Formats: sequence, structure tokens, C-alpha cells
Amino acid sequence: MKNKKKSMDCWKIITLVLMLVVGIILVYPLMMLGTKSFFDPETGGFTLSHYFDFFTLKYYLLALKNSFVVCIVATIAATIIGVPIAYIATRYTIKGKKVLDMIIILSMISPPFIGAYSWILLFGRSGFITNIFSKFGVVLPSIYGFWGMVFVFAIKFFPHIYLYVTGALGSIDVSLEEASENLGMSKLKRIRTITLPLILPTISAAMLMVFMAALADFGTPMMIGEGYKVLPVLIYQAYLSEMGGNATMASTMSVVMILCAFLVLMIQRMVISKKNYTMSMLRPPEPEKITGIKKVILTGICYLIAFIGILPQLTVTLTSFMNTSGPIFVEGFGLDSYRKIMDTCGKSIIHTFSYSLISIVVMIVVGVLIAYLSVRKRNAFTKILDTLVMFPYVIPGSVLGIALLLSFNKQPFYLTGSWLILVIAYIIRKLPYTVRSSSAILYQIDESIEEASINLGVSPLKTFFKTTAILMIPGVFSGAIMSWITTINELSSSVMLYTARTSTIAVSIYTEVLRGNYGTAAALSVVLSITSMISVFLFTKLSGGKSLSL
Repeated sequence: MKNKKKSMDCWKIITLVLMLVVGIILVYPLMMLGTKSFFDPETGGFTLSHYFDFFTLKYYLLALKNSFVVCIVATIAATIIGVPIAYIATRYTIKGKKVLDMIIILSMISPPFIGAYSWILLFGRSGFITNIFSKFGVVLPSIYGFWGMVFVFAIKFFPHIYLYVTGALGSIDVSLEEASENLGMSKLKRIRTITLPLILPTISAAMLMVFMAALADFGTPMMIGEGYKVLPVLIYQAYLSEMGGNATMASTMSVVMILCAFLVLMIQRMVISKKNYTMSMLRPPEPEKITGIKKVILTGICYLIAFIGILPQLTVTLTSFMNTSGPIFVEGFGLDSYRKIMDTCGKSIIHTFSYSLISIVVMIVVGVLIAYLSVRKRNAFTKILDTLVMFPYVIPGSVLGIALLLSFNKQPFYLTGSWLILVIAYIIRKLPYTVRSSSAILYQIDESIEEASINLGVSPLKTFFKTTAILMIPGVFSGAIMSWITTINELSSSVMLYTARTSTIAVSIYTEVLRGNYGTAAALSVVLSITSMISVFLFTKLSGGKSLSL
């Protein structure tokens, strides 16, 4: 009894310690960000002038409108692409389904700005395909501006829709559709009135993820947005302006951006609460066997879209081996770009993997503890802790970067310019993946296993580490892989926090593209892509063929 009470006290201590840490590295920076937006930088007095400027000046309102419009259109486009191919791949016997899934997953794991860079190589003003068509007098639409951003986002993020929807479609009770078929309902009407409403919560969750990812992305609009300004670019320019940064205005825009993200989240939840359906899932559907021209057409559609999705990675892989003369690609192939990155960007590669490794270790330990507290030790404090940890899901990386810079730029917590502030940003941003996957696996572990161990005299705390934590490994591993992949590809927060001494691969790719060093940018992109691919293959191998989940 004494040991049990002692262990219970230990869990309370762990809860308080975790809440203190989360308070310091997340709540405090966000409070600083909000506070900064209400004070005049010259007088130090309270003011609403920056919010007045934001909501009255056309420059800022246009950027806000642009952000919403491009994200909404891109989300709709990604959904229009992802839902139909998910339906085809789930409901019909598509040849090479596992290969198709792998291609789509691989197209998802590189950061969006690499996609933007690849499309510039193909369809930019001097792009390969642009030049080919120009020889025949054909002028292709520009990859720059609004439609270019929509295109890049849609192609980049449709795999999120695909993965979510394939999972949902595979668990629908087929008896519902069979009943409607027996009543004479057409297939198209069944899809519209039964299938789609049943998976609406899943589709909306996937659309929310796509919207948030597009809203938070900084690299794509910076590379191809040109005159089409969006909030992440304005925040970056306001804070790091060469003419003297305006941290207060950057903070104001950041607060508005967070509020907009929460508004979208609330709308999504409201829609789902009004249109939510349940089913028994006793009879999941079997894929319909198709042959002949129908199979050729449907398979062709799926693989064509998958090929377009993977094309950016194929492009950077090819161009990484092409010889360059300054910013221009010349005839011949070689390894010059790879030699250059080892000479000029070797430290960036080391930084990326060392920072990410440190981050992932912390994420695993903290994520497992928070998941256990939120599932097994439910109380007011653990609920608050769980909510706070998921908070960064709707906070763009550039906004978080500014919040950390404002909070840790003086003693006793002077971290600005150090590697530690990057690690903190990665942990905050990517921890939700590990927490959610750990929580999911915990719900599948019977509490009686822990109770049996405790009844045999093992303390609850020791039972957790020796039994529960070990049983949680498969779920923890899934979230950790996703956290790892997104961490090594992180740009939005890194570009705000890095210095010459702490540059990462993602930042180096971005700066190399801006300098016109396309060969080295491509070689660095390949390093990131190969690392991500190895991570996915490792997960697939160790998980017994499971698909990577979000």
C-alpha cells in the first residue's frame, strides 16, 4: 500500500514537472507573443494601434484574404484529387495496390518547398518543359503566383486526403450499401448519400490537416508566390526586414494567424457535430474485381496522379547529377553537386540529424508519459496537459519561431542563436504525432495487464516502465517515425531560428535556391528524400507491412 501511494505521488510529480516544462517552452512564449502585440515598441505603453493598422490597411487585409483563398482552393483541389483515387484504390482490384500506396506515401514525405523548387525547374521561366514548349511557340501558364501555389499545395497534400480516406473506406459496413442497392438506388447516388456522409468526419479531418499545412507553409509562397503575398511571408519579412525588423507588427500578424487557424478548427468541429454517423463495421467491403478497359483506365488514373505526385522528387534526383555552371545546368552528368554539399553544407547535414535525433529521443520519452497520463491518469491537470501539447498543431512554424525568439533572448534563458532553441521548436511542433500514436496504442492495451503486475507486488511506476511502455512500442514507433520525418524536413520554424552556426538541410536548400545554386539544392533535397524513404521502409519492415499513418 505504501509503495502504491509512493508511485501515485510520483505520477503527480511527473504531471507537475511536465506542466512546468510545457508552461516554460510553450505557454510562456505564446503569452509573450500576445503581449508584444499590445505594446508600443517606442513608448512601452499599451496600444491597439497595430491591430487597427492590420484591420484597416489594405496591405495586411489583402495578405489575410490571400492566405485564406489560396489555402481553401488548394484544400478543395487536394480533396478533389485524393478522394476519387482513394475510392478507386479501395473499392476496385487495382494492380500493384501496395506499390501505389508506397509511391503516394513517398510523394508526401518531402517538404512542400522542395516541390515548389522542383516545379520551378520544370515549369519556371527557364524550366526544362517550358523551354521545350517555347521552341514550338507554345507559352505555358506561369508556375508563379496564385495558381502556381494552389497547384503545388494540391499535388503535395493530396496524399494526406488519400491516406485518411482509404482507411475510412476500408472500414465501412458494406451492408449499408447493399441495402440501398437492393432498394434500387444507383451507384452514384449511393456514393453521394451513403458513402460520403459516412466518411465525412474523416474527410473533414484530412481537409483540416491540409488547410493547416498550407497555411503554415512558408517556403512555397516565398519561392513562387512572387506578388501574391500571404501572411507567413509578411510575418517573416516584418520580423527579419533588412531595414530593421518590426517585431510588434510581426507579433500582431502571428496572433491573427493563430486565431484564424482556431476559427477553421472550430468550424470543422461544428460541421462534424451536426453531420456525424456511426456504423457497426462488422462487414468491411471487398474490392470489386474489374477487367478489361475499365481496369486499364482506373489503374491508369491512379498511377498517373501518383506519378505527378512523385515527379518533384524524381526531378531533384535527376538534376542533382547534372553538371552546373553557376546557376545554369549544362550538358553531362557527375557528382560535382554532391562534392560541393560535403564541402559547403556538411555541417548542415550533421546539424539536421543531430538536432532531430535529440528531439526525437525527448519526444518519445515525453510523448509516452503524456499519453499515459492522459489515458490512464485522467484528471483536470492531465486534460490540460494533453490539450496544451496538441496546441502547436494549429500554430504555424514561423509564428512559433517568433514566439521563442521573443521569449528567450535575454538572461537567464538566453537561447537565441543556439542549437537548443531549434531543438525546443522541433519538440513543440512535432510532439503531437508521438502523443497521439502513443495514446491510440494505450487504448488497445488491457488495463488488467497492469493490474496483474501490481497485484504481484510490482509498483505501478515500475509496471509502467517494465510492462506498459514495452507494449506501447509499436504505436510509439509509428508516431516517432512520423515525427522524425517531419522534423528533418522542417523549414518554417528553422528559417526563423537558425544562424550560420546552426543551419539545417532544409534551410540550406532554401538559401541555395535563393542564391541560384540549383545543383547543390537538388543534392541536398535528395539527401533528405533518401533519409525519409529509409525511415518509411524501416517502419514498414518492422511493423510487418503496415502503412504509415498520420
